[in-house]
Amino acid sequence: MNVAIDWAGALVWAQQQQIELSWNTVVRWVLWLALGFFGLFPGIVAYMVWAERKVAARFQDRIGPNRVGPLGLLQPIADGLKLLIKENIVPRTADKWVHILAPVLILVSAFLVLAVVPFGIGLAPVNLPSGLIYLVAVSSLSPMGIFLAGWSSRNKYSLLGAMRSVAQLVSYEVPQVLATIPVVLWAGSLSLNTIFDKQMEHGWFIFSPPGLVGFLTLLIASIAEVNRAPFDLPEAESEIIAGFHTEYSGMRFGLFFLAEYLSVFGVCCIATVLYFGGGTLVPWSDFPAGMLGLIHSSYLPVLGKEGFGTFVLVNLVMVGVFFAKVTFFVFVMFWIRATLPRMRVDRLMNYAWKHLVPISIANVMIAAIWYELVLRPGRVFRLGGWEVNWLVGWLVTGPLALLLIGLVVWVNRLSDRGEAAKPAVAAAR
Repeated sequence: MNVAIDWAGALVWAQQQQIELSWNTVVRWVLWLALGFFGLFPGIVAYMVWAERKVAARFQDRIGPNRVGPLGLLQPIADGLKLLIKENIVPRTADKWVHILAPVLILVSAFLVLAVVPFGIGLAPVNLPSGLIYLVAVSSLSPMGIFLAGWSSRNKYSLLGAMRSVAQLVSYEVPQVLATIPVVLWAGSLSLNTIFDKQMEHGWFIFSPPGLVGFLTLLIASIAEVNRAPFDLPEAESEIIAGFHTEYSGMRFGLFFLAEYLSVFGVCCIATVLYFGGGTLVPWSDFPAGMLGLIHSSYLPVLGKEGFGTFVLVNLVMVGVFFAKVTFFVFVMFWIRATLPRMRVDRLMNYAWKHLVPISIANVMIAAIWYELVLRPGRVFRLGGWEVNWLVGWLVTGPLALLLIGLVVWVNRLSDRGEAAKPAVAAAR
């Protein structure tokens, strides 16, 4: 009875409001939602599509969109209007409500990822102490939406694409999450704002062997998570027509399109915050945020008339730098899509479980060594009066990272040779 009472008390306490929301907070969240959902992010997605078509055209020696508006800049608006006025068809045997709600679920998942990204000083819509856990939770809604879209269509090709998607996304979520553990270890927090603050103090996390390995793992896993080439198996046109969205038309198909590019933008923002210092302009420097004398980037400073101009200027620089980094990562994804062919499904799964997962697990231990040598408070190595913690960290963890990657590749090659030799041995018998 006492145990039951304790559990009931805990449940009641969990439902109580722990933080009193002021009207300013509510208005701020509503403005973020309205501005982002209906204005800023759809516009970003529209011109990401235009940019990819232009980049792919340059790679393939073509011109790209150039008819609607100067340089084709109005082409995304024309495409959006075309999708809006097209008829939305639901197959006769489909589960109607699930079929309609599946693209909405995927879009909401992609949009919620951006809620905890610190674009500048005080420009994170929500500062959660467990922001990374929140990201893992909301991004896991996307496989559910894709599977529901394929299942509700009552189409074998759609279902095949959905099953591929679930297998792929669940597999690549493991190395994606493991790639963020070094950052959590170094920052001592799951908050994206705290991770950003730590990089102003200690430098960008990419400038370390475990940081470089973690970033590359995160980048590869993120490309697979957003179904981009060469990991676009769930919508392989040459094999399964168009995969999970085969039976969708009109704006419902447009929602899948919007969610994919919004997810690309989201994972590029996350990579920028975790490993490239967010909006900081120079590594190992708090410029321009240091001009405000701030320690925590998540809170708006108390500003007078003179300080407000500095605040605006600092955020203009930080937001500009942040979006420049994100644009570079988006271009890298475009580059990869225009260069690499689609992977075979068995090789796709093997690459996740046999390469990325062991590398990510071992990289956590190398990241712990880096923390002990470079980031632990009070640990100082000196050479001729100069602090050389960073150099010592590179000399120790750099060879370990190279040894790790070489060992994983060597073991997998031995395994592949053994698998290839089995049919020959069986035939000889």
